[in-house]
This record gives sequence, C-alpha cells and structure tokens, in this order.
Amino acid sequence: MFLKRLLLAAMMIATPAMAQDPETRVAQGLLIGRSADGIDSFKGVPFATPPVGPLRWRPPVAPATWDGGRDASSVGAICIQAPANGDPGVGPGSPSEDCLTLNVWTPAERSGPLPVMVWIHGGGYNNGSGTPPLYDGTRLARRGVVVVTINYRLGRLGFFDHPALAAERTAGELAGNYGVMDQIAALQWVRANIAAFGGDPGQVTIFGESAGGAAVTQLMVAPAARGLFHRAVVQSGLGRQRSARLADDRPGRPSAQTLGVAFAQAVGLGRDATAQALRDLPAERLLGPMPAFYSENLVVDGQVVPEDVVEAFAAGRQAPVPLMIGTNSAEFWWIRPSEAGAYGRTDDAMTDAEYDALRAAYGGQEGYDAHVVSDLIFNEPARHLARLHARAGNPAFLYRFDVVPESNPEPSGGATHASERPYVFDNLDTVGRPMGDRDFWAATAMADYWTTFSRAGDPNGGQRPVWPEFGTAPDQLLEFTNEGPVAKPIPNAARLDLIERFYTRTRP
Repeated sequence: MFLKRLLLAAMMIATPAMAQDPETRVAQGLLIGRSADGIDSFKGVPFATPPVGPLRWRPPVAPATWDGGRDASSVGAICIQAPANGDPGVGPGSPSEDCLTLNVWTPAERSGPLPVMVWIHGGGYNNGSGTPPLYDGTRLARRGVVVVTINYRLGRLGFFDHPALAAERTAGELAGNYGVMDQIAALQWVRANIAAFGGDPGQVTIFGESAGGAAVTQLMVAPAARGLFHRAVVQSGLGRQRSARLADDRPGRPSAQTLGVAFAQAVGLGRDATAQALRDLPAERLLGPMPAFYSENLVVDGQVVPEDVVEAFAAGRQAPVPLMIGTNSAEFWWIRPSEAGAYGRTDDAMTDAEYDALRAAYGGQEGYDAHVVSDLIFNEPARHLARLHARAGNPAFLYRFDVVPESNPEPSGGATHASERPYVFDNLDTVGRPMGDRDFWAATAMADYWTTFSRAGDPNGGQRPVWPEFGTAPDQLLEFTNEGPVAKPIPNAARLDLIERFYTRTRP
C-alpha cells in the first residue's frame, strides 16, 4: 500500500496541471477563450446586436451584455452569402443574418500594450468572412501583435437602399453602407475593448484585400472612422472606382435606390414595395441576382462614405496615416476587355488614339487583352493613390507581389488576384498544394514587413531589403519575387502613364 501511494504521489508530481482556459472581461461580460502554442484566442465575439427583423437595413446597434462566462472557443456564423464554390476566404459554418462577430488572437505572454491588426476580408462585398483557417491570426500574433478578424453584412443586406426604406428613416439616419457601418462598429469595439487582450487602442492597423482593400480606402475617407485606426494596408483594393450614389443617378451609375427598385420588381414586390415587405423577404431571396461589386455594392451615401475615394485623396481629405498599398502581378488575368461585365467595359471610353497607343505599349493585341484590365482596375489606381497620399505629406509604401509557387496550376503568367493572402498571414498550410522554400521565405518576409509596419508605421527593420518610402523615392516600390523582395522602379510605367492620361481625360 505504501509503495502504491508513493508511486501515485510521484505521478502527480510528474504530471503537469491542465492549463486553464484564458479569460478576459470586455464591456459586455466575461469571455472564456482557448490557448494553444503560446497564443490565446477568443472567437465568435459579438461586436453588435444581430441585425435581424426590424434591425435589417439599420445601422449597427451595440451588443447586449451577458451574465457569467461566455464560451469564445469557436467562430460565429458567416454572413448571408451564396455558396462558397471552394473560395478559401469564406470560412466554415452556415450563413446567418446573426453574424456580426469578431475573432482575436493575442500572445499568452506579453509585456506592455501590443500593436493591433484588424483584418477586413474581401469577396466583392458579396462573400467571405473573418473565420476561415486562411485568416487564422496565430502566426502573426507570434510576432508580437494582437490580430482581429471581423465579419460584416454582405450583398443586399450590407449595401442596399430603396425609396420605401428612405421614407421611414429619421432625419440624418445613416443608410446604404451597412457593411461599412459594421466595419466602423467593429473598430469602435476594438478601441473600447482591445486593451483587455493586451492590445494598444492607440496603435491599430487596418488591412484588407480586394473588397477588403477597397474598404480600407473607404474607411480612410469615412468621418466616423477617423481616429479609430493609425495605419492602413490596401491589398489589391482598386482606387479609381466611381461609386453609386444613394439616391441620385449619374451617367453609367444608377443610384442605390434605383437599383433597389429594380431588385424589388425582379422579386415580384413591384415599384411600390413597402419597407415591411422588403424586411419580410427571406434572406436567401436577396442573393440573386448577385449585385455587382464594382457598380452596385460600392456606394457613396454622403455621410458614412461622403465621396469617391479618389476624389477625397486628390483633395487631401483622407486619414493622414501611414499607408502600404499594392497589387499582384497578374490580378485579373482571366478577364478580357471585350467582356460585357463592369470590368470589361472600363476601356470602352477610350479614343482610337488612346487605344492604339496602349495596344502598342503592350506589344500588341494579345498583351493588351491579357493585362489591360488588371492595369486599369488595380495597378495604375494603386500607383495613383500612393502618389496622392505622398503628395499630401503622408508616408506611403507601394508594393508588387509576383511570387508564383512551382505547384501553381494557373496559366496566369504571374501572381493572380488574392494569391498573396496566405503569405501575409504566413498560413501556407491552408493553400492545399505543396509549397517550396521560396514560398516560405516569401511568407516570412511579408508577415514580418506587415507586422513591423503595424508597430512603427514603417515596414523596414531587421535584415530585410529596404522598402523605399514613396515620398522620398518617387515611383519606387518593393517587389516580392520568387528570389526574394527587391526594391525597384515601378514595372510597366509607360503603359500606366497612358492609363493615367486616359483617366485624367475621362474622370478629371
């Protein structure tokens, strides 16, 4: 018996105690997260009241409090959207209107307030979420930052208006850009609560890709977002788009209300649909036909987003924060300028002389067809915004991503749209195909540059190649290549100059 007790005592001494789940208290109550590999995570945290029933097409409302500990071990529902079709940026779970949640990753051991990085996902404002493994913040958090990923309302639930909704609004009530309002509400929640996770509310970086990149630029011109963030990163975030106005039609851009009337007619509610009838529609009825991001989901409502992004930047009215902005080398390689969609129509206003000059700059029709849409939508607009931001006296850093895995099956001739995401998050294991050493080196470099920027407002540091600042080194960028990052002049500048002259003529 004595020997058995001695052995039992030895086993108790040798066996470590089970780690306790991390807890933290926010304004709404106590959260119980999970800890793994030195990182604490808190998932599915509500930052607003579910926007359902009478709150559909209303500005977000602060979340309710709760009693006791709330389990924060798993992500919440993704926002209402069409099936994912394999997009790794969508995330698990079924769509729901009750989706306004966020996720936080923070080092378990930390000293002093840490920089905060808030990710805004892409997906054309129609799909995506902050919940997929692709956007897991663990590896970024290991670099000494707090990472937050958010959901926001999408499609017609997030970007929509109708005369019947306008008629019931009180004077001055915000409308149209409900998804952007959700992003602002999430940033307000971060400011109020991130210190509980070890984050510094005075050192917040917003970063996003595609529609998320466009969201970052919208937040840079949104009065209600001013002061909620202190650095900005735009990954393939357009820049020259002309948004739909809330109620006023303009040539080539029907207003949000005109588009809302057309949708109500398409689903059988007629021109005189009531606000109640619209709110009674099952969420799935709002999905089709899918609204076009470039011409329908981007809205200038006059209050949340007061003007087009490029107009605000040209006038110096954007947030005066350090900016990293860039594109991929083969963004929309599969879209041809002859196609009927909004992107394909971008060159329709060219004169014969402009078209001939550009075709020659691309080396002929084949080169023009393969690259002009990417240059019109992404590459020239990114250069333009970087120039405008630097001209206003703000730090600006331009990049080009051209890392292509050897296992890449796409005939893109470069890095396609959205392919930089797993590198930025250092989550190459989520790609689903073999990745080589050059990919892991590129992911390490990008994650290091991004987190250093969040800490200092400047991506430079350590032994990495120096990233030129656009104001002091005009038209110089950092290109991420298969051989590593390289500082160099902007590639293909001559054809971008021709596109700039085209935009100056058509959109002065």
